[in-house]
Amino acid sequence: MMLGKPYFQRLDIFLGASLLTTLIWTPAFFLHALPAVYLRKRFPHIRQTWMRMCLALSIHILMSSAAITFLFYVYKWINFPGYTFDSNRLFWAITLGIIGNIVANIVHESVYTFEKWSQTISETEKLKKANLQSQLDSLKQQVNPHFLFNSLNTLSSLIDEDTDKAELFIEELSSVYRYLLQTNENALTSLRDELTFIESYFHLLKTRYGNGINLEVRIADGFKEAQLPPLTLQMLVENAVKHNIILSDQPLQIRIETTKNGRLIVSNNVQLKNLRVASNGVGLANIATKYQLLGQGNLEILNTETSFCVTLPLMMNELK
Repeated sequence: MMLGKPYFQRLDIFLGASLLTTLIWTPAFFLHALPAVYLRKRFPHIRQTWMRMCLALSIHILMSSAAITFLFYVYKWINFPGYTFDSNRLFWAITLGIIGNIVANIVHESVYTFEKWSQTISETEKLKKANLQSQLDSLKQQVNPHFLFNSLNTLSSLIDEDTDKAELFIEELSSVYRYLLQTNENALTSLRDELTFIESYFHLLKTRYGNGINLEVRIADGFKEAQLPPLTLQMLVENAVKHNIILSDQPLQIRIETTKNGRLIVSNNVQLKNLRVASNGVGLANIATKYQLLGQGNLEILNTETSFCVTLPLMMNELK
């Protein structure tokens, strides 16, 4: 485009022009990657493809046009052998550069969109598997013979001692099982509904353990409509009950609270049972997997000799 036939006819022009063009064009080529990388980070979603591609194309056309123009004038300034500046050749070089940018951007965006689509499909499948695992865990809890046996034993004792308490216990037990049956229909639930469920669930625990267990809830009103995976609180409370001693003189203290920056903290004091309970960590792993697939990051787990604390993000209304 710049030199015409002399480029192929003279070895000195061929080598000199090839070297000079390579020295100027190579950094320009790699600089083209910077806006592409930035735009993918700034507008990463598939629905933003057209915006990302139009911006990238505009920037790349300006960059390549500037680089081509600079290249033409460099040859003129140094009086390169066999070169004569021709504005018509510059115009066609820029035109071909624009066409090349259009093709390159379409290919780049097609590959990127396909990768994002594949990633979305993969994450959707993982989320489905996580939901199925959650449903299975929930179903196991519903038919757990120990949970049901302990609840019926407690109910049997209450019928003989206090019929009013027995009726209330039946109502709370019904609420627990109703929530367990209904919650699997949704991937997310509100913190308000989770807390209502935990009140019923904790009533069963309190009736059974008495002064051996306490629950403190401190939730700011602004976060009660925030979203989280269903049964998250139940899994964490159950985990605390499963692994710790629960006695009147050694009460298990469970606390559920929110922070100012919109995170939920579930903590309990540690007083491990002498006979360690086998744990496969499925509950915590299930919660962590859901948060990762929802793009909310990892859980923060702090386990010391005196306390066990799980901190997790709350999802606001846009993720409903």
